[in-house]
Amino acid sequence: METPSDTLAAIATPPGEGGIAVIRISGPDAISIADKIFSGSVADYRTHTCHFGKIIDQGHVIDEVLLLVMRGPRSFTGEDTIEIQCHGGSLVTRQILELVLKTGAKSAGPGAFTRQAFLNGKLDLAQAEAVQTFIGAKNELSLQAASQQLSGMLSKRIANLQQELLGTAAILEAWVDFPEEGLEFASKEEVITSLEKTLQNMHSLESTFHEGKKIHEGLSLCLVGSPNAGKSSLMNALLGQDRAIVTHIPGTTRDTLEAEMRLGGLHFQLIDTAGIRQTEELVEREGIRRSKIAMQQSDLILLLVDVSSPLTEEDEALIASAPKEKTLLIWNKTDLPHTSPDAPELAQVLLSAKTGEGIEELKKEIEKLIWEGTPPSKEEIVLTNIRHKEALSLAIKDLKTLIQGLETGISAEFVASDMRSCLGHLGTIIGMDISEDILSAIFSKFCVGK
Repeated sequence: METPSDTLAAIATPPGEGGIAVIRISGPDAISIADKIFSGSVADYRTHTCHFGKIIDQGHVIDEVLLLVMRGPRSFTGEDTIEIQCHGGSLVTRQILELVLKTGAKSAGPGAFTRQAFLNGKLDLAQAEAVQTFIGAKNELSLQAASQQLSGMLSKRIANLQQELLGTAAILEAWVDFPEEGLEFASKEEVITSLEKTLQNMHSLESTFHEGKKIHEGLSLCLVGSPNAGKSSLMNALLGQDRAIVTHIPGTTRDTLEAEMRLGGLHFQLIDTAGIRQTEELVEREGIRRSKIAMQQSDLILLLVDVSSPLTEEDEALIASAPKEKTLLIWNKTDLPHTSPDAPELAQVLLSAKTGEGIEELKKEIEKLIWEGTPPSKEEIVLTNIRHKEALSLAIKDLKTLIQGLETGISAEFVASDMRSCLGHLGTIIGMDISEDILSAIFSKFCVGK
């Protein structure tokens, strides 16, 4: 475990070969360590300057580099920080890091630099967590949500909720400390009204996690239907490449086939499944079993039916059993002669996976089904982190108990305790009174060098 007296170092760029690599050094000895291995006088350099020179180990030049100096507290970590930009070969990068470690630095663990930024007050905990979310964002909406959190918008929302409660908390504590004085800064009805307004604001923020989870984790999109309904052709059309084998032979797909795609700012796991029908063939039956599992577990189902042929018993059974809230019925093969299909109580689209006609309409319908209308606005603060959601839910539970206690007239000590617990849970979101175990668990998920 790192301590405030440690000077940490790590490679801050991904492993492998590239144009450049960055070695980051941060801590009280960062300047003196760099001074011992760089050809220039690092100790004399002003903060936020860049210098060309050589990294030297006992007279041997390892590489020509650019060296950046950022003196604390004006750095990401709040400490003296050196960044060495060298050529991006894995061997030379490792040699420079080993020299830095040999000269007195300690190898940084996952998230060590961001952890120091949090401990030094450069970021609160919600902002620190957003760093890793920002790096790992797989779609535009996830990147947008992480950017909002990193800029402090979520932290400000939590601080506003805390501020709304603090005035009432003072009144409750006064009722506890001076019960005989008859202090009445506000009537019980006024206190309850104020708390109910804050509770509504907390519920409003908590409800965004439903959308935030879609943004952060992405969604699974399952293609199901009878054999030869065109599932593999549609998968290829959505991906823009020949990912699945397409033939005229029914039952070509025997197992689930997965691929990643982006659509409407979201990340999807697209799953092509075996055609569902009655069969005695052992391998195909196993594929159908897996298809049904994928159908149950997926976030969204694209149910394909061949519009150019009469509905089969399997088609009718699938349509009847499909969960309406997450199923989009697709009448495929409109490039072939067909009649207008009957419209069951499912969202539906007509298209031709072969020609591409109707694909854009399908994408629009998928977005509508996902967001149940319209996606969240860019200005809306959205919870994407399960830890934040759980802490907020606990705070809501405490506040409900508090309000109920006021309404039933329980002792002031109990309602004041509920208030302290509520404020405590809100505080954990931004890092107030957070335990060392929780901090270690959070930063262990970070990449090394960040």
